Amino acid sequence: LIDFSDALQVNVYTLGTCFLKFRRLLGLKLEIIDPALYVYRFAAHLDLDEKANAVTLTALRLVGRMKRDWIVAGRRPAGICAAALLIAARAHGFSRHHQDVTKVLRVCGMTVTNRVKEFEMTPSANLTLDQFNTVDLETEADPPIFTRNRIREARAVAIQENNTELLTSGALDDPRE
Repeated sequence: LIDFSDALQVNVYTLGTCFLKFRRLLGLKLEIIDPALYVYRFAAHLDLDEKANAVTLTALRLVGRMKRDWIVAGRRPAGICAAALLIAARAHGFSRHHQDVTKVLRVCGMTVTNRVKEFEMTPSANLTLDQFNTVDLETEADPPIFTRNRIREARAVAIQENNTELLTSGALDDPRE
């Protein structure tokens, strides 16, 4: 859709709305596209100089890790690709903001921020770049919605039990604890 919107000089969201209406009207079932397919294409638009290949390979590993950590499930591929490219660019020393990636991939900044936050909650986020490229963690993180619901349930129990110590301790703020 991004290519079509560029060629037609039409807003991508307007074109996407039309596309979804046609898809529903015609009863089309479309396969989910792998976010890794977008990585090389959009990395070329981020001005990454001679490190473009290294950033792209790291972004591909990030997408693979996000798949294993359930971050990709039910999400649009452009948002996953944007977050992976942003994290990879920062890991390789580029000073990139989510606005840089959202302009290229045409996704909402909040989407990128949410995917980055979800990745931060995984064990892979605690690895250095060298460790991330060499160590393959065998454990998977829980799906982000499962983790959020678990925290909400724990907060609800603490409120019911009037456990102010637990509520003020911050233990319910970080699901990794």
